[in-house]
Amino acid sequence: MHVRESSLEAHGAAGFLPWHRAYVLDLERSLQAIDPTVALPYWRFDEAAPSIFAAEFLGSPSSEPGAPDIVVFPPGHPLEFWTTDGMIGISRRPRWDTTQPPTTPATLPGGSIPAVLSEQDTFALGGAGALYAAFRQMEASPHGAAHVRFDGPINSVPTAARDPLFFLLHTNVDRLWARWQWLNRRSNADDPSSYSVFGSTRPDGGGNIGHRLGDTMWPWNQDRNPPRPSFVPPRPGFPPSPFATMPGTPSPRVGDMIDFHGIYSGRSLGFSYDDVPFELETVEAVA
Repeated sequence: MHVRESSLEAHGAAGFLPWHRAYVLDLERSLQAIDPTVALPYWRFDEAAPSIFAAEFLGSPSSEPGAPDIVVFPPGHPLEFWTTDGMIGISRRPRWDTTQPPTTPATLPGGSIPAVLSEQDTFALGGAGALYAAFRQMEASPHGAAHVRFDGPINSVPTAARDPLFFLLHTNVDRLWARWQWLNRRSNADDPSSYSVFGSTRPDGGGNIGHRLGDTMWPWNQDRNPPRPSFVPPRPGFPPSPFATMPGTPSPRVGDMIDFHGIYSGRSLGFSYDDVPFELETVEAVA
């Protein structure tokens, strides 16, 4: 799903945040079909995280000189023989001291990598008007900067989802968006301050598909027609939830991902975060 062929639909424009919200929610709902108590955790990538990158949790690189970047786990760890795309093991090596926050640039022999933007500075990206069109710049930093803080598949779009860390990273990206929405009352999909691209993609192909409110989302729409990828995963559409009725269709649209608490639609997506209260805002008409 998170592959080179879908990159233009999922990155580089307004649909970046809704598509990745759908992606992590798809995984969470699939896991909840097995165990309804499951909730995806997030990685606060602007803070020190020595416990996350310990062998007992997401694995740690070997300390032996010249050893490959395959992280090691204690015997019997659930991720010990992690296999994806036919490859066994998780290749990942941090490019900074994980006991310190990665909020300053790192200098490497081949150049430098950017700082990961702090949470406070991330919320400021929307500017004084708290505009989604400005806030979505967080795709570059903190999001992109967090990806490239590692050597390994996690630092490249076509391969990033091979690493389970991807989902903790993107759950935090979604948490930042959700908290920004809550802080600024930006859950109304009809308000251009909440989302910046309206309508559906023009039939003449103008603009990347998948970024307008009315666009259906690949791969859940099972669409193989150009400019969509020529394949879809061998599975049905968007998974149902034991807790929610939204998006209510196996083929969700971008706009279905905005009002996650159901403030305007009355139907939530069935998730929240520990710092995003279930709290109804005052619903006002948009001028």
